[in-house]
Amino acid sequence: MAKRDYYEVLGVGKSADEKELKAAYRKLAKQYHPDANPGDKTAEASFKEINEAYDVLKDPQKKAAYDRFGHQAFDGGMGGGRGPGFGPEFNSSMSDIFEDLFGDFMGGSNRGRRGGRGGGGAARGADLRYNMEIGLTEAFTGKSAQIRVPSSVSCEACNGSGAKPGTAPKTCTTCGGQGAVRSQSGFFTVERTCPTCQGRGQVISDPCNGCAGQGRVTRERTLSVNIPAGVEDGTRIRLASEGEAGVRGGPAGDLYIFLSVRPHEFFQRDGADLFCKVPVSMTTAAMGGDIEVPTIDGKKARVGIPEGTQTGKQFRLRGKGMPVLRSSQTGDMYIQVAVETPVNLSRRQRELLRDFEKESRHNSPESEGFFARAKAFWDGFGS
Repeated sequence: MAKRDYYEVLGVGKSADEKELKAAYRKLAKQYHPDANPGDKTAEASFKEINEAYDVLKDPQKKAAYDRFGHQAFDGGMGGGRGPGFGPEFNSSMSDIFEDLFGDFMGGSNRGRRGGRGGGGAARGADLRYNMEIGLTEAFTGKSAQIRVPSSVSCEACNGSGAKPGTAPKTCTTCGGQGAVRSQSGFFTVERTCPTCQGRGQVISDPCNGCAGQGRVTRERTLSVNIPAGVEDGTRIRLASEGEAGVRGGPAGDLYIFLSVRPHEFFQRDGADLFCKVPVSMTTAAMGGDIEVPTIDGKKARVGIPEGTQTGKQFRLRGKGMPVLRSSQTGDMYIQVAVETPVNLSRRQRELLRDFEKESRHNSPESEGFFARAKAFWDGFGS
């Protein structure tokens, strides 16, 4: 029985992106999963078909081969041109496309190996990650910091070549300097990393004593980092070529600094805006008044509290928030009022509050309105 088109299996078009493919797969996999269809052989077959289709289409390289050659790109019948209509020209074309698509997977094509070795045997160094924690005020102002990073650096004794001073690496005789060896198996040409030079294309017969032939040694370095104003939690700063040194003179990797911002005792951040929860006494909230609140720049701001202010009321202070990264804009600051109920009352204070309660008439509209609605609610159940 001929296989169905993979796009048809998943119910998507050929232009579907990764997100659409994943959504279609999840929906169908959930529908036909064996656990949801116990004993249903048809559902089990559909589930396998869905997984097979998604396994190919989710991989950009496999998808490219499938789009060009269909199911035959992965069927064994293509090997050696044995299938009908597949002559030498087709084999040559397929050899080129498979080398382009899967060259890296199989150890890298000759073209890429020759062009990306940095003079033979060199390999780019690894990228490094450094976690840094800063305060919210430092995120507001920005700062310059010194960090100490242990990493691999180029060996000074051999200038990164890995060979003992006065000597030089030699071309690998097994692979001829290519870093890979090839073997033919029917239609496919399989390329593997050279076992002698481990893919470097060169061998060192007399290694450097300082680095044992690696061309790099481990050192702790001190680096300066400029943190711009407005950075947020999770911001990543890249320091180019400050990662590990490359093997045998290869280019250095990069250093990535990941920032985390500590919580502040007064302010909560939401993007460029700041929120500050301020407790206000019951008398100030009832009669009104002015309060002073801190701002992120270490200064004070005066806020007028209107008479009858309730908990949850917000007041906006324009331009008192965080700077927007790499911009001249600034966020705002919001004061969130929390009316504080008095505690530890004296006898005299209790008497005054009782007198106040006796004189109260419509001073608490929200409370009165709530309990009026509650009474109507209860009466509705009793009728």
